[in-house]
Amino acid sequence: MHTEPATPPTATEIRCAVAASTAEQINDAIREAADAAARQLGGDADIAVVFLSSSYGAAIQPAMEGLSDVLRAQTVIGTTAESVLAAGVEYESGPAVAVWLARLPGACVVPFALEYTQTPDGGMFVGWPSVLDGSWPDNAAIVLLADPFSFPVDALIRRVEEDHPGVPIVGGMASGGYQPGSNTLVVGSRSYDSGAVGFLIGGAARIRPVVSQGCRPIGRPLVITKSEENVIVELGGRPALERLREVYGELDPADRELVRSSLHVGRVASEYQDHFQRGDFLVRNVVGADPDSGVIAVGDLVRTGQTIQFHVRDAKSAHDDLAALLAREQDRGAAPVGALVFSCNGRGTRLFTEPSHDARCLQDTIGPIPAAGFFAQGEIGPIGRRNCLHGFTASIALFEAGE
Repeated sequence: MHTEPATPPTATEIRCAVAASTAEQINDAIREAADAAARQLGGDADIAVVFLSSSYGAAIQPAMEGLSDVLRAQTVIGTTAESVLAAGVEYESGPAVAVWLARLPGACVVPFALEYTQTPDGGMFVGWPSVLDGSWPDNAAIVLLADPFSFPVDALIRRVEEDHPGVPIVGGMASGGYQPGSNTLVVGSRSYDSGAVGFLIGGAARIRPVVSQGCRPIGRPLVITKSEENVIVELGGRPALERLREVYGELDPADRELVRSSLHVGRVASEYQDHFQRGDFLVRNVVGADPDSGVIAVGDLVRTGQTIQFHVRDAKSAHDDLAALLAREQDRGAAPVGALVFSCNGRGTRLFTEPSHDARCLQDTIGPIPAAGFFAQGEIGPIGRRNCLHGFTASIALFEAGE
């Protein structure tokens, strides 16, 4: 079991705590982690977030439905996961439970469970609490855990953008299950095998998102001068593939190898800038190229007039990107009091040579900080002011006092 050292809290202090257990029996693991986190918190929790390894199998659903009895927090959400993390440790194999608690005096917290359904008038989301029908609180943000087989996150992102532009959504797609109905989500005492759960937070507590897509740019920014849906036809008035060959010719041998194995395109999230830096690009895979026509196809819709830059990804780029973005956040203000981490299941030891990379990088850069999370089948977080669904990304919600 891993837990952070406790310090005496004050009555009005925004505070978080985390603990993990690798007990073989799921109920033992939940209680062990919950008790340790509660002792560290030193008082009642407003929010409890629980991540459970899918290794526990059939015992997961009944155990998750009893979480609210064990945790006794006002808001309880959780999900199954291929792997979980707590503090500076990533538990990539075997049974593990991570329990994260937050006490947020004066904050507005509204839990929800959503389903997506088709009607004669089109698709709609069912389950929004009526308290969210009007205006949302200051500093509003959403933490979202969604089932990848049944819940259209992109559609929810568009809905929130229409109704409440600028509200960040941070979260991840449940993992550990490989077919519809094989993941388990929980809010309160109810479990679901589809849809999404989460909470809206605002008021006296807020979230600072950090989204690390693990890539670095090569070449220079270029403007799309002709495009068709997800196909870049021309860059700067010349065939897109010709521009890529120019960039390739200026690279060293190591980067040329990365172009052959892990080429991506970064699309600028906001064109209203004079220069671009880390975190300004929405990165998408290059899915194909046609040497005859010179076009490049990417895993997203593009349009003429957008600025793009080619990117590559490897372990070093992923480390440098995450460390630089976290360091930038540290320089911006007071240290956060807690964090939730949603890391791609293609990261961890599948990408890095050392275990627990993302968890340790967070602790080394802005820690010690109570952090919990899981390896997701898709990560949610904003680039600029636009929420997006990502892959191979570490999306982090840093919790701090609101202003």
